[in-house]
Amino acid sequence: MSEIRIAAETRSEFGKGAARRARRAGFVPGVVYGHGLAPVHLNLPGHDLMMALKTPNALLVVPIEGKDEFVLPKAVQREAIKRTIEHVDLLLVKRGEKVTVEIPVQAEGELAPGGNLLEHVLQALPVEAEATHLPEAVTVSVEGLEAGASIHAKDITLPSGVTLAVDGDTVVLQVIAAQAAPAEAEGTEAEAGAEA
Repeated sequence: MSEIRIAAETRSEFGKGAARRARRAGFVPGVVYGHGLAPVHLNLPGHDLMMALKTPNALLVVPIEGKDEFVLPKAVQREAIKRTIEHVDLLLVKRGEKVTVEIPVQAEGELAPGGNLLEHVLQALPVEAEATHLPEAVTVSVEGLEAGASIHAKDITLPSGVTLAVDGDTVVLQVIAAQAAPAEAEGTEAEAGAEA
């Protein structure tokens, strides 16, 4: 995963009024914490942050006290209607450090014929990986799977250096049979009434 540089600036004003002024100016208030560092309050460019967060587990590089530091988004608060970013909590990480993140699970391939449905029991898989080498997603083949089949966490091939952070027997994907059409049930009841 590539690093995304964000030109953040330290903020000294706090509270709702300061946050509103920052948002009006196109910034998103944020806090960086971790590694025993006192929380550092930043204003991040709103558009740049929004674009960066389109990538799951984006590794951001932000200036803190004159030095570029790696951070991972840990909590993103969004406005309920417009879905704009209101605030972001960032976790300070170091190169070589292992972190636990959730990576999206993507399915590929066609299920066995018969109108079966694929259920994502887990939308994202908890894994542990080196902070500067986080996978963007994991792809799982569901080619030819029939109703009743399931894929467990231990069945998924992970990139080198990435380990599961969840029990291997956890169901990630399962194939369920399509429900019978209600029209068939009504036809059966009509036939039964005609016989009586």
